[in-house]
Amino acid sequence: MDPFPSNDRIQLPRNMIENSLFEEEPDVVDLAKEPSLHPLEPDEVEYEPRSSRLLVRGLAEHEIDEDEEDYESSARLLGMSFMNRSTGLRSSTTGYRQSSSGSCSAPSARTTVICAVILVIAVSVIMAIYLLPKCTFTKEGCQKKKQTQEVIYPHATNGQVFPWANIRLPSDVVPVHYDIVLQPNLTSLMFSGSVQITVKVLQVTWHIILHSSRLSITKATLTPVGSSQPKPVEILEYPVNDQIAILAPEALLVGHSYTLNMEYHSNLSDTYYGFYKIAYNSSAERWLAATQFEPLAARAVFPCFDEPAFKATFQVKVKREEQHSALSNMPKKKTTPVTDGIVQDEFSISLKMSTYLVAVVVGDLANTSKETNGTLVSVYAVPQKLDQAEYALDTSVKLLEFYQEYFDIKYPLPKLDLVAIPDFQAGAMENWGLITFRETVLLHDNKTSSAMDKKKITAVIAHELAHQWFGNLVTMEWWNDLWLNEGFATFMEFFAMNEIFPDLFTNDDFLNLRFKAMAEDSLNASHPISLAVQSEEEIEEMFDVVSYGKGASLLLMLKNYLSKDIFRVGIQGYLYDHSYNSTRSDDLWDSMTKVTSGKVDVKKLMKTWTVQKGFPLVTVTTKGNQIFLRQERFVRNVESKNETIHSSYLWHIPLSYKTSNGSSFFSSHAHLLANKSDVITLTDKVGWVKFNVEANDYYIVQYDDAGWKILIQLLKEDPTALTSSDRANLINNIFNLAGLGLVSLDKAFELIEYLVKENCTAPITEALHQVNHIYNLVEKRGLQTLAAKIVKKVENMLRDKIKKQTWTNSGSLSEQELQSSLLTFACSHNLGNCSNTATMLFNKWMNSRGTTSLPTDVMKIIFTAGAKTEVGWQFLLQMYSSLVSEAEKLKILEALASTDDVGNLMRLMQISLEGVQIRSQDLALIIGTVSHTLPGNLLAWDFVKENWKQLKQKFHSGSFTIQNIVTSTTRLFSTEEHLREVKTFFASVSEETVQLRCVQAAIETIQLNIQWMKINLEKLEKLLL
Repeated sequence: MDPFPSNDRIQLPRNMIENSLFEEEPDVVDLAKEPSLHPLEPDEVEYEPRSSRLLVRGLAEHEIDEDEEDYESSARLLGMSFMNRSTGLRSSTTGYRQSSSGSCSAPSARTTVICAVILVIAVSVIMAIYLLPKCTFTKEGCQKKKQTQEVIYPHATNGQVFPWANIRLPSDVVPVHYDIVLQPNLTSLMFSGSVQITVKVLQVTWHIILHSSRLSITKATLTPVGSSQPKPVEILEYPVNDQIAILAPEALLVGHSYTLNMEYHSNLSDTYYGFYKIAYNSSAERWLAATQFEPLAARAVFPCFDEPAFKATFQVKVKREEQHSALSNMPKKKTTPVTDGIVQDEFSISLKMSTYLVAVVVGDLANTSKETNGTLVSVYAVPQKLDQAEYALDTSVKLLEFYQEYFDIKYPLPKLDLVAIPDFQAGAMENWGLITFRETVLLHDNKTSSAMDKKKITAVIAHELAHQWFGNLVTMEWWNDLWLNEGFATFMEFFAMNEIFPDLFTNDDFLNLRFKAMAEDSLNASHPISLAVQSEEEIEEMFDVVSYGKGASLLLMLKNYLSKDIFRVGIQGYLYDHSYNSTRSDDLWDSMTKVTSGKVDVKKLMKTWTVQKGFPLVTVTTKGNQIFLRQERFVRNVESKNETIHSSYLWHIPLSYKTSNGSSFFSSHAHLLANKSDVITLTDKVGWVKFNVEANDYYIVQYDDAGWKILIQLLKEDPTALTSSDRANLINNIFNLAGLGLVSLDKAFELIEYLVKENCTAPITEALHQVNHIYNLVEKRGLQTLAAKIVKKVENMLRDKIKKQTWTNSGSLSEQELQSSLLTFACSHNLGNCSNTATMLFNKWMNSRGTTSLPTDVMKIIFTAGAKTEVGWQFLLQMYSSLVSEAEKLKILEALASTDDVGNLMRLMQISLEGVQIRSQDLALIIGTVSHTLPGNLLAWDFVKENWKQLKQKFHSGSFTIQNIVTSTTRLFSTEEHLREVKTFFASVSEETVQLRCVQAAIETIQLNIQWMKINLEKLEKLLL
């Protein structure tokens, strides 16, 4: 599919082309329609309020919609057609009445009047249709456009009119190839560069609009391809949208290609975006430079068309000092001397790809490699940590081979590098052929990495390698469909692990991710996974648990509904048909529908899930052999005033269910609930029914009182009648419903009493999660006696299991995870001899100066016990600075942040913000851990308020890190005073900040906590008497 339309348009004066979308004259506006590479039509997404999605700050209210433009053109044609027909009609009247001689006689006066009246009425109707906007005839009607006195065209930095006012780039000029030369200076911490972009003109224009951010451009020329005479060009800069305009000396003609050359320089970034500098210690402080471009930072390293649909090929050259090495997406082609001590590495030309996937790393790195199926796979790390790279190398080879076989498409690059970056904000980044990782999710130390650490490393590698197909080979057209990248990679990460690493896979992780996504998605502050976005903040905010977790969960639901074989063929067809191109969600659904031979309208089914936020609550009532079903949107805020809006939600739900007769109904036998209500008639009456088999689907189930009573009794008598995932699902559902008062809280606690018979990890960890949340709300309100009663109730259920836990590395992965959860709970609340045992093991380790080996699966628990004393805390901080194992250092950080010493907590957050002794990449983890403690709850929030400006500069507004910091520091507030304080603070920062989705989610969460207390606090006190 060609995303760049090639229809020509007439030549206009330079300042008029592409900006006419802000004019009201219909003969101008059609030149500024949104280009076809904009992926969503207005009726395909759930739009946020108009004020929250302005396309151009202060200007978008003047825009004329594309549909209105089309309508005016159609009306014009309709008017012309009518006039032609009228003319023909008038001509034909010459034969209206004939005399006996054959000559025409004049019509009567009465006939003339009637015809005149009819003609006037017809012309009036046509003129009315022509003059009225299209929205007059739509269900939504017309809305009055706001008037403003602001200038139509923005001004460049030099005061001239900038010839483009949209955040999105025009599609009249598209890139074909980039030649990029970069020279980072790891002494001055600056870089210089040049770029030569070959572009093709699709529509005549006098200028080229592209992206550039904080680059000092010193020279620019434009040359027609085939010419040897470059011409200097003027550059206008518009930093608000990170755009520059290249003003051509003459019209750029349709079908012609040109070469745009620019030279520039800039500083290596102090943030985690663009081309940024990284300090790390070996024997002395060393520097490394790496790029992180997703989503919008390629423009900060080279001028470019920085939107995912503008795919092109790239050739990268890097000038570096001889003692360093350089990596890029493609293999190194050659190295040539430049000056004394400086050489240039030239890399092969890339495949067609998006700008955000270009990558460069320069520094002192070592590697280990292995070849598979013609591809050289390498893992890079700083030299002193190379011995921790072997596991990642072996894992990557296995995953690469698996994906090539499953997708039936060979990995298309000759090499695949995985690089451990010493300081990296994201977990990993899927740059094509050069994947970058945090050291903690790539490097595995056999002595200090636990089974859970190994599983995490495997999962992240699986996720990033899946991106080499989903995201790199086939890319979403625009960030509104980010879920096509991240949802698929998340789904494939779990699928691949289950297929080739069964010893490291448990369904619990996918289940927990689904629960977490649903918790976020049940907020009014949530968003559809396919959502119109424009600004940098809106795009950054799409990188959240909804895009990742909900996207993956919907794919799992679809796979089960269609069958795994049909699903796989659909994926293969989608990848094959759209290789090296960009797609929308509909392209995936069309591929899936095609392989079902049209038997399932996948687009119709899945659009109800992708363009609506939230998910359904399915109410189940059983009467005899009939099951009565009803769906509505699950909304956690019982005081919501938008009941009409919520009632308009409708999903097509592939229901799965299991009954007491031993039958499970799912996959192609699922019942599709496509209406507000329905009835399933069973062949026989059943004792019980449980919907959402294995919790594989994305909805919550509410049973009637009799239904809950039967299921609770079933768990008490025979819990294994349901799978562990089904049991965890029931716990999750009933506590969510109890929080709203839809189920009594005592019924939720009655359900988990069966845990005395539970031996599986998922139900126990879900119960601990739900009860811990209640405990934390109560504790942070100062209700310590009530909090102690909660702990006592859980202890009575789990005491025997806690006693059985050992302080060794033994058992399956699931058993080790259960061991960690139970001992963490016991030590946190000083149950039994847990704290004493952990303290004894820590002291033994400290007295040996860290040389004594500790069981890795409980290492963090031991460190946390040691950090309770001042001596232990200081020793851990000292060890953190000297250790090489990233796995061990991460456990120490979490322990340091769990102390009750307020002074140490403040010191820890401050030194992490500074980023020298403790890297700033871990600041969000530290703040979140601190906020979970009783003394640190308000301390973390105060720290965020005092350092907000610096946090926003370092991590970017809307980023996943900022999202985590905002939500973690406010999630346990449950008073009106805290609600006012949070609202007041963010409102005082800026209007844009208070509108961030994470801020709105934080405010809503506090409101929900207040609501929970109003509904359930008194009930909880009576329950625990």
